[in-house]
Amino acid sequence: MAESTQGTDTPATAPNNVPDKPALEGLEAALTQRWLEEGTYKFNPDTTREQVYSIDTPPPTASGSLHVGHMFSFTQTDVQARYMRMTGKNVFYPMGWDDNGLPTERRVQNYYGVRCDPAIPYNADYRPPAQPAKNQRDFDVVSRQNFIELCEELAVEDEKVFENLFQTLGLSVDWDLTYRTIDDTSRAVSQRAFLANLAAGDAYMAEAPTLWDVTFRTAVAQAELEDREVPGAYYRYPFFTEDGEKIFIETTRPELLAACAALVANPDDERYQPLFGKTVKSPLFDVELEVKAHPLAKADKGSGIAMVCTFGDLTDVTWWRELQLPTRAIMGRDGRIIADTPEWITTEAGKEAYAAIAGKTAFSAKEAVVELLKAAELLDGEPKKITHPVNFFEKGDKPLEVVTSRQWYIRNGGRDEERRQRLIGRGQEINFHPSFMRSRYENWIAGLNGDWLVSRQRFFGVPIPVWYPLDAQGNPDYDNPILPTDGMLPVDPAADAAPGFDESQRDQANGFTGDADVLDTWATSSLTPQIVGGWSRDDELFSKVYPFDLRPQGHDIIRTWLFSSVVRADALQSRAPWKHAAISGWILDPDRKKMSKSKGNVVVPTDVLNEYGSDAVRYWAASAKLGADTAYEIAQMKIGRRLAIKLLNASKFVLNLGATENSVVTSDLSVLTNPLDRALLAQLSDVVAQATKAFDNYDYARALQITESFFWQFTDDYVELIKDRAYGAAGESEQASVLAALATTLDSLLRLFAPFLPFATEEVWGWWRTGSVHRAEWPTALEITDGDTTMLGTVGIALSGIRKAKSEAKVKQRTEVLSASITASEVLVAQLKAGLGDLKAAANAQEITLQSGEGELTVSDVVLAPAEETSAS
Repeated sequence: MAESTQGTDTPATAPNNVPDKPALEGLEAALTQRWLEEGTYKFNPDTTREQVYSIDTPPPTASGSLHVGHMFSFTQTDVQARYMRMTGKNVFYPMGWDDNGLPTERRVQNYYGVRCDPAIPYNADYRPPAQPAKNQRDFDVVSRQNFIELCEELAVEDEKVFENLFQTLGLSVDWDLTYRTIDDTSRAVSQRAFLANLAAGDAYMAEAPTLWDVTFRTAVAQAELEDREVPGAYYRYPFFTEDGEKIFIETTRPELLAACAALVANPDDERYQPLFGKTVKSPLFDVELEVKAHPLAKADKGSGIAMVCTFGDLTDVTWWRELQLPTRAIMGRDGRIIADTPEWITTEAGKEAYAAIAGKTAFSAKEAVVELLKAAELLDGEPKKITHPVNFFEKGDKPLEVVTSRQWYIRNGGRDEERRQRLIGRGQEINFHPSFMRSRYENWIAGLNGDWLVSRQRFFGVPIPVWYPLDAQGNPDYDNPILPTDGMLPVDPAADAAPGFDESQRDQANGFTGDADVLDTWATSSLTPQIVGGWSRDDELFSKVYPFDLRPQGHDIIRTWLFSSVVRADALQSRAPWKHAAISGWILDPDRKKMSKSKGNVVVPTDVLNEYGSDAVRYWAASAKLGADTAYEIAQMKIGRRLAIKLLNASKFVLNLGATENSVVTSDLSVLTNPLDRALLAQLSDVVAQATKAFDNYDYARALQITESFFWQFTDDYVELIKDRAYGAAGESEQASVLAALATTLDSLLRLFAPFLPFATEEVWGWWRTGSVHRAEWPTALEITDGDTTMLGTVGIALSGIRKAKSEAKVKQRTEVLSASITASEVLVAQLKAGLGDLKAAANAQEITLQSGEGELTVSDVVLAPAEETSAS
């Protein structure tokens, strides 16, 4: 061991601003306030497109409850944003609030005790009751504009809760860049985009079969569907040929027998080939209909021949369209069988049978038809009970019906192969992270069976900006809609008079009527790049941020938000809206089930933030790769908290040794005289290069793993090995070398950890540096050609071996080692020779013999000084 002065844990001088007891507690509030005051994360509009990194941030539904999924996915985005800012990018990082949709509508209704009716005139002085009525029938009825104002009023309070959560979590958002999807700007942009689609022929109105939710009384788009397994039964009964032969069908929906337009079988099914083109008569209702052939019919399903009703499901719609069948709809928008007997039912027996189901719900009508079939002895055997998938609206609780209605559509390639291929091509312009998520996008497009239905029969939302002229009989002319001027936007046709008319002409002959529908919430959310980027309002800003660099989002809404955004960008800008799409996974509970409010297994984020701290929660989120479903693990948060605390304490130790900003080396490496110090910085350079590459590939989890692994080796091995030299025991030159290595490593580690642990790193940065670590440059790899990147690991293993011998001997670690032997390969022996001085000092060893040998590095023959001769106790 060196003969110079023994080191101590307290240096002669220390920076004044290193606290005696570093702690994570209180950092979030103090640093968040400082960042806001100093504008640490503000976007600078005086810039060029090349300098900007723009993020199309997902606008959370502020009326919903907070859950850990928000922390998870938004942290992953923020980590990437912080990295890009440190590489010199001018980061455009906005935050929106999605308050346009059913969740907000329900919340406003119940909170204030109001219902929206667009026909009610606006009341500028309206205030809701102090206490909402207990029964919804007694709620105040208000205009759409009044309802929107109440929404915005309540949203302010809801958004404060979210904003506080996100700030506590450390999101580096520019809080001056916020928007709401129902505010005036968003409504105007949404309507302007719709009118542009209409002018280009990309939007159109059509009367067609439409998926319909009978509870919400609104049309539903294909992207809003979800299949749910429900119990059902196959009912078997006959149709009759002209000569009385029975043709049995099996169906789960006998209540639609009166809506039957044809029977269909596979063209290759020999059993039914003789019937193709012939007519049969339906039971109970005595309606003649033709037997058709279609390849979608499955010979092995049921009896092999199916009843085509208008409409039982989407397959019926396909058959109806491709076989050009008559429309015989009997299901109303309220989910009940229409009251009037249809014109195609002409016999008295048929009319009597229809009277038995008229006005009934689908469930009651099914029971009635089954009873009629039983009474007529037409039901063949008992129903076969099954469980089968049925279409539901994702927010609904009753199966969807298919009704015929007049709706607005936007072309999305569902009925246009050329457009379909173009949209697949737009996906090729986007770098998906992980890359396999692209297949979900392409598979969704390949499976589309119709254009995007964007009109909704709801009261709250962005109104469709269209009026219709009325003829002398008061009938609307849907083919010649009246459109607003751009200066009128946003408009509400239910409250605002059409251009060229006054309010007295509303719904009067030769006057006008307003379109009562609103746009699907995705029709506005699909325009978030255009809304926040200034499209149609600030061309200069739009040119600096568009196309956006990044769209972060969950994999479950690739089919909705991501795809619909590409559809709009393709039509409006003729390009993809972003360069990269970062797709997050789900949060799973301990049973590996998705966390959701409906399942009651969500965790309130404020609890874990208060208990473990934001850096710990961020560590858990950032440890998960993009696209990976991740378990909610408190254990990971505990590891993250331990890491953040260790960073504080290790930094305190390094700085208290005397490391300063002036100790950091950048290009002149002459101060590094010790091989172990050069080895450390060579390894650090390798870590910086690997972490940078990982971040550039959007693999932030890999960057964290690499950095964390190096950090623990730095604290557990290097810091332990060099203490004597750091205290000056080997002379000033060796001390200067080690302080340079310590300061340079700490400087880089703070920068490497900054995207993940923004609070701990900022706290330490302020102990010895000016400004913010989050505005500091991302570290660059030092060019150390003679540094051995594996040397530290080798010497660390040797030190661990000696310490293990002391532990097994049940003596203190400062017990002197009289002698020890280390056997290793020639390469490792060379590394050990270069670090032998530090190894002997750290082990408190008088003599260590190195010898070459095969196999792993082994420590043997450790001779310890007797207890009474121990130099340290």
